Amino acid sequence: MRVVLQRVSKASVTVEEKRISSINEGVLIFVGIENEDTQVDIDWLTNKIANLRFFNDENGVMNTSLLDTGGDAIVVSQFTLHASTKKGNRPSYIKAASPAVAVPLYEAFITTLESKLNKKVGTGVFGADMKVQLLNDGPVTIMIDTKDKT
Repeated sequence: MRVVLQRVSKASVTVEEKRISSINEGVLIFVGIENEDTQVDIDWLTNKIANLRFFNDENGVMNTSLLDTGGDAIVVSQFTLHASTKKGNRPSYIKAASPAVAVPLYEAFITTLESKLNKKVGTGVFGADMKVQLLNDGPVTIMIDTKDKT
């Protein structure tokens, strides 16, 4: 499982010209799922996201977490995070999980993150053409892959 975290001042997701999620200070999470991913990956990753100290403290130092700040989150599925560009000029998405595998894991990711944060998180719509707007704060962008946790 691979995520790109963007610390944001605000973010929103629109599908078919209808805004379905919006937040102010918090994190926009793009998540890509592979066939081999499990609840173990979800547990490790959601714990990492909730506790990662990438928000500024009172001294302007990245020393507080999403839990510390009470910030919000939006989770957006993004299979293109598993694009392979090794051969040719057209990305291959062979590592990305099929919807039959990815949808239950995506939903479990959201539920688990909500449990860790003790609040609802915004979402996109799996497989939809989404328009994502964000104001990156910092800018701070962090990538995490559960295959690289050791």
